Amino acid sequence: MADRGASALSLPEDWPAHPDPILALNQMGSFDWDLDTGLFHMDAQAHEVFDLRPEEYDDRPETLAVRVPRAEGYRLDALVAQAMKDGSENYGAYFRIRRRDGSLRWTHTQGYIRRDETGRPRRIIGIVRDATQELSESAARHEQAAQDAARREQTNVVQLTTAALAHARTVQDVIDVLKDTHGLTHLGATSLVMGLVEAGRIRLIAEGPEGSFVPGTLVTRIDEPYPMSEVVRTLSPRFIESPEEFAEGFPVLWPHITDLNITSAAYLPLIVQARPIGAMGLLYSDRRGFSPEDRNVLVALGSSIAQSIQRAMFYEQEKDLATGLQQAMLPRTIPSVRGADVAVRYRAGTAAGSLGRDIGGDWYDLIPLPGGRVGAVIGDVQGHDTHAAAVMGQLRIVLRAYAAEGHTPATVMARASVFLHELDTDRFATCLYAEADLATGVVQVVRAGHIDPLIRAADGSSRRVSVEGGLPLGLSAEFGSLEYPVGTIELDPGHTLLLCTDGLVEQPGADLDDGMQTLTALVATGPDDVRDLADRLIDVAEERGGDDDVALLLLRRRGLDTPKSGGRLQQHVAPGDPEALTQARHMIRAAVRAWGAKDRADEIELVADELITNALMHTEGAAIVTLRALTGSERRLRVEVEDSSSALPRRREAGEQGVSGRGLMLVDLLADVWGVEARGGGKCVWCEFVAAVPD
Repeated sequence: MADRGASALSLPEDWPAHPDPILALNQMGSFDWDLDTGLFHMDAQAHEVFDLRPEEYDDRPETLAVRVPRAEGYRLDALVAQAMKDGSENYGAYFRIRRRDGSLRWTHTQGYIRRDETGRPRRIIGIVRDATQELSESAARHEQAAQDAARREQTNVVQLTTAALAHARTVQDVIDVLKDTHGLTHLGATSLVMGLVEAGRIRLIAEGPEGSFVPGTLVTRIDEPYPMSEVVRTLSPRFIESPEEFAEGFPVLWPHITDLNITSAAYLPLIVQARPIGAMGLLYSDRRGFSPEDRNVLVALGSSIAQSIQRAMFYEQEKDLATGLQQAMLPRTIPSVRGADVAVRYRAGTAAGSLGRDIGGDWYDLIPLPGGRVGAVIGDVQGHDTHAAAVMGQLRIVLRAYAAEGHTPATVMARASVFLHELDTDRFATCLYAEADLATGVVQVVRAGHIDPLIRAADGSSRRVSVEGGLPLGLSAEFGSLEYPVGTIELDPGHTLLLCTDGLVEQPGADLDDGMQTLTALVATGPDDVRDLADRLIDVAEERGGDDDVALLLLRRRGLDTPKSGGRLQQHVAPGDPEALTQARHMIRAAVRAWGAKDRADEIELVADELITNALMHTEGAAIVTLRALTGSERRLRVEVEDSSSALPRRREAGEQGVSGRGLMLVDLLADVWGVEARGGGKCVWCEFVAAVPD
């Protein structure tokens, strides 16, 4: 029974009321409650009913708390308050009191509410009596039924909240479930606060109503005087049943939240495997106190929420690990390619039935190759786990190495299949390797069980390019079918080559061909810039969701300032064949003059002769001499001398007579640029000369 507060200076003239002696004869005590002063007078028989001695009672209703259990007191307060609010003249209720010996007994009270001329309640006169014998068996059954219903409702609260938390994947998902309007309604709370333990401190991850943040509480020490710190320290819940208790127990925090009208609060430690991972506070503005049943429900909810938080934290840690591993396996940077615009994208899939995004085996790669060529790779290792990512990383590296060595596209794919087959794994991989000569626009494509590429023309029209393919990597080696057919595509200036994994195409219940048609239409209506187009495609995949990864590579051949082959001549020079060497020299001399580089003819012929001679002398094999004229922003002549030795050329000191050892010095002095490239089992030494600026 709450203290109504003193608002009048004098008591009613007839206070306290004198009951009829018949009441005492029937063992009924009487009371007179002045609502203005808050005084609650009881006669001697009422003292008997409450098992109180006269000297133990001071006419203050809060003193009765020693006999009236807290939950019963809150229930009576609510009943009386409602009667005064809705204009009732009287009320009645059964409640229990705890006797001096600790036993509980049923008591009944009836009150008559007196109001003034304005209708305001001013005084309550009533009786209290022992109802132990009176309370019939049916009433007891009714009370038990009410308690059973309350327990069912509380169980339902636990079930509803637990069911909602089952779908939470991240810590923020858990917070959203609890802060959702229906979630808080189920819990009966007005607002929620939550913090996680990190390095001996508590970091606030959810605050109450908007604008309720308390400065200095974003990160707090566990030994500070805050409720969440206390429950983490003690591993025990803290139930705060009144504003007065809150103010007394936490004087540092209370002044900052007085405007929130908090009447009670429940702070629960979030414990997993006997270790606190955080704390949660439920704040109430319409209740005081917690019954034993309420406490049990909240403790059970706290345990369920702690498990959900722990699961979400594990998921986020695994996601960070998976994302880091995936990014480490993919190329950190994509090299710029002269004559082309390139865009790559990757999106992790969301596996159905799992806690979140899994790591996958999709990858892309771009490999600079000799002669202005570039290799584009897209692939997908079977599976969605760290093993798939590890296999993908190894496979990407060997594919890159085989391509850089100068092997043909079919050989690159065959060797990669053998490598995967010899790994200690049961995984296979689909792959598509496209080797593009940006000078001519010719693209050689090899497909190992992968989906076809797409071509988007300069006018926006798009089409699927059907390429004959072989078995996936690993399977072709296992079944002894290492022949990979090579398809040829013409990539004109302004055309875009699109390579992707099936996560961008496949949809549950849809045919692959339908998915390819949808993708083709999407590409046709997409932006012209390859980066913008890649963003749009990956955004569509993100909106659609799905449990498969998506890897995407776009390569657009530029039309301006792209070196083009103005001619190509080649000569095979065998060792011990002076006539072939002479023919090569004549070919170089004639071509250089015909291609407008007469001023540098002697330099080019001298350097080419030196490279051919070195190949014949130091490799004990034949040499293949190739002369190319490249046009673009400047006209360049490129000389390539290929041999079958993988030994790289090296500078040597000149001999005593000064005749030997000056070859590379001469090449370095006369050529504008030169270098060495691996070519399969051998190498290619090349050099370029700027001839003249084209008109």
